[in-house]
Amino acid sequence: MFRHINGIRYSYIRSHFYAMFITTVTLLSVLLSIYVLFEPTWLSAASIFVFISLYIVLTVIISIYAGFRSSGNLKSRLDSLSVLITQYANGNYDSSIYTDKEDEVTRIVNELNELGVKMQNQVKSMQRMADEKSEFAKSAHKTAVIEERQRLARDLHDAVSQQLFALTMMSEAALKQMDQNPHIAKEQLQEVAASALQAQTEMRALLLHLRPVHLSGEPLTHGVKKLINELRQKCQIDFHLLLDDALVLNETVEEHVFRIIQESLSNILRHAKATDVKLELYKREHEVFVHIRDNGKGFDTTKDIDKKNILWFEDDAGTQ
Repeated sequence: MFRHINGIRYSYIRSHFYAMFITTVTLLSVLLSIYVLFEPTWLSAASIFVFISLYIVLTVIISIYAGFRSSGNLKSRLDSLSVLITQYANGNYDSSIYTDKEDEVTRIVNELNELGVKMQNQVKSMQRMADEKSEFAKSAHKTAVIEERQRLARDLHDAVSQQLFALTMMSEAALKQMDQNPHIAKEQLQEVAASALQAQTEMRALLLHLRPVHLSGEPLTHGVKKLINELRQKCQIDFHLLLDDALVLNETVEEHVFRIIQESLSNILRHAKATDVKLELYKREHEVFVHIRDNGKGFDTTKDIDKKNILWFEDDAGTQ
């Protein structure tokens, strides 16, 4: 109700009432001044009261009528502006208003029409950029797939393919020695079994890269546990985990730490020949520590290199 009273029509009516009030006061002052100063016979207190009363009644009626008539055009134009703004808010930038008048409202209408054209052009530009970005993403994905295939092909050729070739050669040699030198054939078959186990380990490591475990929005510790559980099902390795379940990092750091842990475990599968792996993950103040220790064949013992790898990263505070 109050919203309608404060509308443009009632504003016009109130302005007419205000003019009526000023006019009434002015007329009443003039008539009273004439009555007091000159005291004409045709002017009396009763006539002044009747005249002012009739004047007020007529001006009220005229004010209401004139207020509604004079505000109708302006109200319709403002309603059109409101509808246009609603269309823009809903994303319909093709809408526009046409007017043949030259006033302030027309200037606002023209500015809104220009704004709609600019916003429509921006939407087209954003759509074009989105399409280009999608094409770039597809191209980058194709390039990444090709590079990954090439890397897997190199790894298969350098590791598994050569080991399978060696298995074939040793198997043929063992078959030839089976009747004449069973002892040599047995040693060769033992080498075949060891090479087959190594080839199996290499293939598992490659499959770990080919079908990696993702965090998928899970916390880092949950993703590491998921990765270890999958490796336990495929490898004869005892894993010992010491994880800080309260560890909280930003998403980017978690992803990098997870990939480093994944790569380290893959290297252990491929090269270390380990049967026991211990992984620790925790945070102290602003530092994140990842300790990975295994009982594999390790590195060159002549160099001062421990089998324990220590990695640290900067967190959001920027302190190392």
